[in-house]
Amino acid sequence: MKPHHLSWLSAAAALCVSASVHAQATPPAQPLKVDRAGSGPVPYVLDSQDEITRNNFGQCWRTGYWTVELAAQTKVVGSEFPAGCACDGDLMPAGTCTPKAAPVVQPPAPVPPPPPPVPTSEKVSIPTDTLFAFDKSQLTAEGRDKLKTYADQLKALNLEAVVAVGHTDRIGTEAYNKTLSEKRAASVKSYLIEQGVPAERIFTEGRGESQPTTGTQCDAKGKEGPRNKGLIECLAPDRRVDIEAVGTRR
Repeated sequence: MKPHHLSWLSAAAALCVSASVHAQATPPAQPLKVDRAGSGPVPYVLDSQDEITRNNFGQCWRTGYWTVELAAQTKVVGSEFPAGCACDGDLMPAGTCTPKAAPVVQPPAPVPPPPPPVPTSEKVSIPTDTLFAFDKSQLTAEGRDKLKTYADQLKALNLEAVVAVGHTDRIGTEAYNKTLSEKRAASVKSYLIEQGVPAERIFTEGRGESQPTTGTQCDAKGKEGPRNKGLIECLAPDRRVDIEAVGTRR
C-alpha cells in the first residue's frame, strides 16, 4: 500500500477515537437541533442543520471539545433539557435531566365577609290633624296619602319592627282619650298592612293625653270643650301619631 494511503487511514482512525460514542437507551424521536444563539464550542458533531449527528443506534458523536460541563450547558431547541441529557444522560450532574416541578400556585387569600349591616332606626312623627278629623279615629284622605309615602319608605328597609303610638289632646276625659289614641294607632296599622307592610312587624300603643307637646301655650284659649275651635286648633300638635321603624337599609 502506498504511504499516503496509510496516512489517510491513520487520520480516519484518529477521528473515530476522538469522536467516541456513548450509547443511549432509546434513540430520540425528534432530531436534536442545537441552539446556536450563544457562541462557543459545541460538544457534539453537528450537521448542516445544526442537528447533532448520531449513528443508526441513536448514539451521539462527540467532538474534541466535549466535557461534562459543556454537554450540560448546550441547549436544544424546543427542549428544557441540554444536549447532554439525550446523549450522555448518565454522566450529567444530578438534577440536570430532571423535569422541573411546576410552580405551586397559592390559592388567593380568602376574602373576609363584609361586616353585618348595622341596624338603623328611623322615627317619624305625623301630626294627627292631617290624619284624622278632631275626635275621630278614621283616616282622612290627606292622612292616607301621607301614610302611603311613609309605607313606601318602609319598603326600602329590611324591616324588623314598626311601632305606632297614638296621642290625643287634653279635651275630654282621660279614659276616653286613652281609647281614642289606641283606635288611631290601630287605624294606622290597618292602612300600613294594606300598603304591604307585614302585620306581624307592626305594634301599636295608645297613650291618650299623657304626653302633650304644647305645654302651657294654649292655656289662654279659653274653656276646654268640643266647641272651642281656637283651643282645638292650638292643641293640634298634641294630636299626633308617632311612628318608629327599626331596620337596615337595603
